[in-house]
Amino acid sequence: MSEAVAGSGEPEGLEKIEWSSIPEVAAALGVRDRDVRGMISDRSVVAVRRGGRAPVIPSAFVIDDPDGGRMIIAGLRGSVIQLADAGYADDEIVAWLFRHNDELGTTPVQALIDLRTHAVRRAAQSLAF
Repeated sequence: MSEAVAGSGEPEGLEKIEWSSIPEVAAALGVRDRDVRGMISDRSVVAVRRGGRAPVIPSAFVIDDPDGGRMIIAGLRGSVIQLADAGYADDEIVAWLFRHNDELGTTPVQALIDLRTHAVRRAAQSLAF
């Protein structure tokens, strides 16, 4: 699927991402840790284990809510499920979301933040073939 960093076994680009722990994401969203674990289970967010440690979530997945709070990026869940269905592992999904995409003119995660969900799904659709 994606290029691995030599000797690390993880896809290229993950080292550039800012990460948050489950408790940090829970605090940002104002929910319990187990609620964040539920979000991981139902694919609302994707978490990866880096270096054999506890799962971490890209900090960029938590954005400002128009109502003044914090929320998970709208459209992320469907995009994560689509990529998983295409055979991508969780670390590959994160790497793809943060890699510049020529079709989008930006990274898929930024396009999701910009509410360009359909464009991201079109870009991901070609990955299944």
